[in-house]
Amino acid sequence: MNGFADHGLDESAFGEKRGGFRENIRTFDAFPKTKPTYTRRTSTGGYTTLALVLISIFLSITEFLRWYRGHETQLFSVEKGVSHQLQINLDIVVPMHCHDLHVNVQDASGDRILAGEMLTKDPTSWAHWVDASGTHRLAEAKYVKEEEEDTHVGHVLGEVGGKKKKKFKKTPKWMGRGPGAGHSCRIYGSLEGNKVQGDFHITARGHGYAELGEHLDHGTFNFSHIINELSFGPLYPSLLNPLDRTYAITTDHFYKYQYYLSVVPTIYTRSPSPSPPSISDPNNPSSILPPNYSTRNTIITNQYAATSQSHPVSERTIPGIFFKFDIEPILLTVREEREGFLWLLVRVVNVVSGVLVGGGWCYQLWGWGREVLGRSGGRGRGRGEGMLNGRVWGDGEGEEDE
Repeated sequence: MNGFADHGLDESAFGEKRGGFRENIRTFDAFPKTKPTYTRRTSTGGYTTLALVLISIFLSITEFLRWYRGHETQLFSVEKGVSHQLQINLDIVVPMHCHDLHVNVQDASGDRILAGEMLTKDPTSWAHWVDASGTHRLAEAKYVKEEEEDTHVGHVLGEVGGKKKKKFKKTPKWMGRGPGAGHSCRIYGSLEGNKVQGDFHITARGHGYAELGEHLDHGTFNFSHIINELSFGPLYPSLLNPLDRTYAITTDHFYKYQYYLSVVPTIYTRSPSPSPPSISDPNNPSSILPPNYSTRNTIITNQYAATSQSHPVSERTIPGIFFKFDIEPILLTVREEREGFLWLLVRVVNVVSGVLVGGGWCYQLWGWGREVLGRSGGRGRGRGEGMLNGRVWGDGEGEEDE
């Protein structure tokens, strides 16, 4: 009827081929294809595709950087393998002569340490330290952010991981000229104490504990001070503690500074194990990690929170600088971990596919909206000549491809 048979043509040849497993399996194809002759490429589609590719690349790089940096987890637990000693690192400058100052440590067990014999005292100039860059009062917002940076595993391990033991810097030489030159004292060093609650304090000669010696004139009292370093555990000068580089100044002779410290044993690690090895053999004390243990991926130290209370006192009260510290019975493990490469691959695939699919939907909706608005806006304008002369509704001119 249609002349196919007259020309030796078979109408079934224009339909889908049947027969064979490979041909039948096509019915399950979830990704139907369109012949290239039925598609049209436009400049708008090209710009959209380029934008989606750039967005996908940007988000993929962001995912890679997030994976590379890893994330931190904090675990609180009861401290195992408790050591009995605690190292205290102190570096403080007081505007009084060295021989007029006494430093003592006393803990809850009743042990008293004459810290003045274990620490170094050097005459120095007060102006040299008070004008140093970075000195600030306690809890200034500008320096709180710097302290927070020193609580991240990457920063801590980058600063001290696997490095040799640090020492205190030498006292700068002073030429003995100018007002106040040599009238101040720098007290610095490390001392060992019991790992229990205690306090250490700096007082004037003849005041505080009952001592033999000359009673110091009250007019020479000046307990203004600059704390360059105050830390517990191994000395890491590059790590910033709450009281590091802080100062307090007073004009009163009888003045009492009190600092309350809450010390928490802390481990910074990249090790897969969330906690350090504990006591595996009670008869082998060496199985306990030493308090100054450090490797490239693990640092054992202590961090603390500090509050202060300072006020003038009467002549019947002992003036000075008092530090009271309490050891918390918990262990904080700050661990930096990174997911596997397969996790990163899945994340990147999800991001790229989501951008491409979402962008494709938006592009189709945008094209559909343009088509609907174009049709509604063209009705009633000009002459409708249909498709007989190749023109569309509108002003009589054909629509150009984008």
